[in-house]
Amino acid sequence: MTFYQLLAETWRDTMEVSLPVFGPELALCATILILLLLKMFDAGGKSSGFYVAVLGALAALYFAAPWRYLAGGATIDTPIFTGMLMFDSFAVYMRGLLLFFLLLFISLTQISGVPAREEGTEFYVLIFGATLGMCLMVSANHMLIVFLAVEMVSVPSYVLAGLLKGRRRSSEAALKFAVFGAGTAGVMLYGISLLVGTLGSAHIPTMAARLADLIQTEAVDERTLVLILGGLMVAVGVSFKLSAVPFHFWAPDVFEGATAEVAAFLSIASKAAALGLLVRLTLGLGTASGVDAMTALEPARQYMSGLVALLAAVTCTFGNLAAYGQTNMKRLLAYSTIAHAGYMMMAVAAAVALAGHSPAGAQRAVAALAFYAGIYLFMNLGAFAVVAFLRNALGSEEIADYAGLIRTSPGLVVSMGIILFSLVGLPPLAGFAAKFTVFAAMFDAGLLLLLAIGAINTVLSLFYYLRVIRVMALPSDNDAIPAAGIRLSSIPGAYCFLVMLPLVVFGVWWNGLFDWANAAAATLPY
Repeated sequence: MTFYQLLAETWRDTMEVSLPVFGPELALCATILILLLLKMFDAGGKSSGFYVAVLGALAALYFAAPWRYLAGGATIDTPIFTGMLMFDSFAVYMRGLLLFFLLLFISLTQISGVPAREEGTEFYVLIFGATLGMCLMVSANHMLIVFLAVEMVSVPSYVLAGLLKGRRRSSEAALKFAVFGAGTAGVMLYGISLLVGTLGSAHIPTMAARLADLIQTEAVDERTLVLILGGLMVAVGVSFKLSAVPFHFWAPDVFEGATAEVAAFLSIASKAAALGLLVRLTLGLGTASGVDAMTALEPARQYMSGLVALLAAVTCTFGNLAAYGQTNMKRLLAYSTIAHAGYMMMAVAAAVALAGHSPAGAQRAVAALAFYAGIYLFMNLGAFAVVAFLRNALGSEEIADYAGLIRTSPGLVVSMGIILFSLVGLPPLAGFAAKFTVFAAMFDAGLLLLLAIGAINTVLSLFYYLRVIRVMALPSDNDAIPAAGIRLSSIPGAYCFLVMLPLVVFGVWWNGLFDWANAAAATLPY
């Protein structure tokens, strides 16, 4: 192929194939530019950028259009930008989830009043920039995109964690987050360089094919240590984004120091994007076209499945045990987030274990993860929204200060109770359906020990969630000073109720969302 033919092919691929399906990312970029221009010409600082952000999120969600691509079980599987990214059903689902959360999150910040009006434009620029990186993470098909996308998410997150200027705990959280994040990014980059240097390519499917060739020709023996070390280093970077043990140490301090709104963003969007990336890497590097190649890659899949299963078991167990002694609601939810990351990683371990043997079972495992991520959005957003609104009403985020809320905010307490019971996984709420699908995937994969650990942890989590509900439902020690109330008929109360409502609806009628999740998983390699 001549240079001019290469140029023409690249131009055709970009203009005719890639850009038409890259609309959500382009909408996010355009919104960032408009917000920056708005800040430039808004000399008095009167605009918060809220309406621009809402329109930008709506435009991005419209271009993502998961209702169009996933309806009826339709499948898409198209490499874009010369194979750097994948436009497939999984990317469509995860992008739609992230952009829908972005819309709900922007609404939450407007209702709660964080950030302040004069800081709103910069805040939304950072949020949209991080969301752009997350959309690239769930579509990544090349190691260069993997690293760039992770850093596009990380750098704005460091700034968001220190949003509360002049507050020492917030500044400390941002500094810890940045230092630990930079360290893990360096480790991940070195791991990528080891893998790419050993396999001779940064394109993930090509890396898998060359790894299979090395195993088949028995040339991998002398490079096994380098490949294992590189894989572990890449796992460090992904585990940090997931706050998986032992790379969870930033999460409790950052969640406590940051605002509840930022903690919700890190807890939901960042986790969903990291899980999407984990699926891309494990299945992308563990599968290749051809029966011989799939057979050759069996040791790699066993290694990755065992590593993810071990991290998942330790992560959910530590998260649930550490949550017991917490007195601050944001720290408790931080450890809860760690535990739920462990549950969702169990589905990835099951998918990798089933790949190559039972493609249908592996697809169900990925569908279980996608379904869990959709339910998790409503559970954690609702919990952090309640914390944010109670912070405004009570001036505190300590669990003890929630005592007696049942008298002044009965509707809010009931909503929070449903959210927390769904986080436990009690029927007939949506959290039960989400955990049931993940546990069923582990049973299909024969990961019975991991299944038992997940079931035991579900029981353990009941007690610390129940403690919060008990404090809210019992009267305060000082009945002379009634707790401030949030009526369900108020805007904050209505927001919490609307976010909680899908947990009841999807607990009974969850086939629709699960069908989308199943369609999302259909095009991944197994």
